[in-house]
Amino acid sequence: MPVFRNGEVEIAYLDEGEGEPVVLVHGFASTKEVNWVQPGWFTTLTRTSRRVIALDNRGHGASSKLYDPSAYHSATMAEDVRALLDYLKIERADVMGYSMGARISAFLAISHPKRVRSAIFGGLGIRLVEGVGLPESIATALEAPALADVHDPTGRVFRIFAEQTKSDLRALAACIRGSRQTLSVAEAGSIRVPVLVAVGTRDVVAGSAQKLAALIPGGRALDIPDRDHMLAVGEKIYKASVIDFLNQRA
Repeated sequence: MPVFRNGEVEIAYLDEGEGEPVVLVHGFASTKEVNWVQPGWFTTLTRTSRRVIALDNRGHGASSKLYDPSAYHSATMAEDVRALLDYLKIERADVMGYSMGARISAFLAISHPKRVRSAIFGGLGIRLVEGVGLPESIATALEAPALADVHDPTGRVFRIFAEQTKSDLRALAACIRGSRQTLSVAEAGSIRVPVLVAVGTRDVVAGSAQKLAALIPGGRALDIPDRDHMLAVGEKIYKASVIDFLNQRA
């Protein structure tokens, strides 16, 4: 598996296909394989003659594990994506993030607008601006001695998910504590590229797709019917809508 360095941090990534590049940024406690390969996104996008690149965010998958929450600021994680573009000599790419990955993608679009052709924010709506999304109590659940000691329902879901992905629980706890930044209304409005905001109708984490899309000049909203935060990512309507969006964007 290819790896590059951004300073002292090693970032693992996948790079498949040929054509216009699309960079995929996974969600909290996930990996590039779990978020993008297994649900069929690599297959879907490469079939449309696109080059598909996905990284393991710091603290996740095969990338470096860090235990200081300050190492996980959303702007810092966005710089990992920018560094990957530099390393692969890609001037500009479409960027799709899910949940925490959408937050990272938003910070990238603001800090490096010339590098982002368009953005898809999956699993994150108005809570990019209001209320963050995932509760910080998940960190406590991840640090508990065992799953049996976790009684918070949301914390329990993420503890189970983190164990299934064989994640470093301590690194994830630091990540969720350090990556809880929001954008102001003005910052959201400063994103000038086309943006698709895609959220499941049963997602209680993300907040309204419509409310966020309304703040972004080139924003449009997609409801993913009858899907919650965990299940929306692989939906056919999500994939079809992303392909249409990428075909239509300027």
